[in-house]
Amino acid sequence: MATPGKTRRTTKAAAAGSGKGIRITQIGSPIGRPDWALATLKGLGLNKRHRSRVVADTPATRGMIERVKHLLRIEAAP
Repeated sequence: MATPGKTRRTTKAAAAGSGKGIRITQIGSPIGRPDWALATLKGLGLNKRHRSRVVADTPATRGMIERVKHLLRIEAAP
């Protein structure tokens, strides 16, 4: 049971708050690319150009980012 006034952090907030997050911005389109590229972008929470997301810095997300790094801009989360 949660203490009054305290809330759980979401994954996005936890990643941003702990300094262990990565800000990714989609800069390229998956049009004309293999189906797995679109699926990987969706898995990262991106679906349109110029949208950003803060994701947790885990080996799984690093692997996904590596797979479509040519479509992304990668920065450290603020």
